[in-house]
Amino acid sequence: MKQRLLVMNGQKLVQNEVDGTWKTIKVTKAPGLKAGFYNIYLAKEAETTSHTYEGLIVHVDKDFFYQKSGSEFIKHPSKYFLKLPEVGKNITVQYDNEATQTKETIPAKTRKLSH
Repeated sequence: MKQRLLVMNGQKLVQNEVDGTWKTIKVTKAPGLKAGFYNIYLAKEAETTSHTYEGLIVHVDKDFFYQKSGSEFIKHPSKYFLKLPEVGKNITVQYDNEATQTKETIPAKTRKLSH
């Protein structure tokens, strides 16, 4: 089953593809998310042996949470975490042989001030 997010007007629509058509199954607030489509069905499974991911949390469900790390989406299994992160937060997720650690991060500024 393909699943994507559509973010617009501060709302997040969770959509599933059914018979070639996208159907909205849930609508929630979208704090910290920019408007657009988030194709989370393309998410890569997190490497749980020894890896670190940094980025924005875009979606959380009962089995996984999805993080936009660079230009790709990472799917983290919820079972490794005592507390799931909040949508719209930038965090670093670190795995060490299936032991996990998360830390909220502040994204780097990309604009420079001119005088």
